[in-house]
Amino acid sequence: MFIEIALRDMSPALVAWARVAAGAVVLVALTAPRGLLAGIGANLGVVVLVGAVGVAGPFFLIALGQQEISSSLAGILVSSAPLFTALLAGRVDREERSTGMRLVGVALGFAGVVILLGVDLSGSSAALLGGLAVVLAGFGYAVSGFIVKRRTVAIPPLGMAAGVMVACTVLLAPAAALSLPSGGVDAGPVAAVLALGAIGTGIAYAIFYTLISWVGPARTFVVTYISPGFALIYGVTLLDEPITFGGLAGLALIVGGSVLAVGEARNQSAPSSAPAPAAQQAG
Repeated sequence: MFIEIALRDMSPALVAWARVAAGAVVLVALTAPRGLLAGIGANLGVVVLVGAVGVAGPFFLIALGQQEISSSLAGILVSSAPLFTALLAGRVDREERSTGMRLVGVALGFAGVVILLGVDLSGSSAALLGGLAVVLAGFGYAVSGFIVKRRTVAIPPLGMAAGVMVACTVLLAPAAALSLPSGGVDAGPVAAVLALGAIGTGIAYAIFYTLISWVGPARTFVVTYISPGFALIYGVTLLDEPITFGGLAGLALIVGGSVLAVGEARNQSAPSSAPAPAAQQAG
């Protein structure tokens, strides 16, 4: 919803840059006084990679897609992230591997994505491309979750989040500078992007990276079970966006499929039964 409001006066690149810049300010303020940025320099390549794949790219793609599709539909499509996590797990992470009903969940979830793209967005090629951009953002989220879990155990989770946001601020700066609005920007879009950056990015990513280090990416993405529902509610009630049968069917299949896709992982033994990762110890 905040992205939709910000796009009234800002370009997708500027919206993405403003939110990561605001998020970086919050996260650096939380981490620098506690010395949690240690290790960023030695792992700068991984930090930049995670920022590009899991933050800068997805944030830009979501804003780009929302130029053509509603905020509620974008919120539903981006919740495909746990489906990609389950799909990729068989190749990159044994602990997250999908079997049995988890595979059924992946199939149901992607059926929901197909319904949304094929029913709600089939009337416009621009809308279809916008929807695909948001789905690609979900894929980026899933890939970055595995990178964080496997490659950054020496960095405290909060420090990792701060480093990623600072890297993204630098990565997105050129595109944002090239797309500055020629006219003024109203207070509403400014307030929306600042709230999105400080709360929905800074504080939210502090929680997100901590959870990945504790329970792994599949269980961390359980949050996506409720986020598309809120996106639908906000879009319909506050932005007067329509409710469609395809949207409701896609929401049910994606969320239901995600529940099945990570259900087995959620019921595995707690991570405390194994040695804690260095990132968890450092945090």
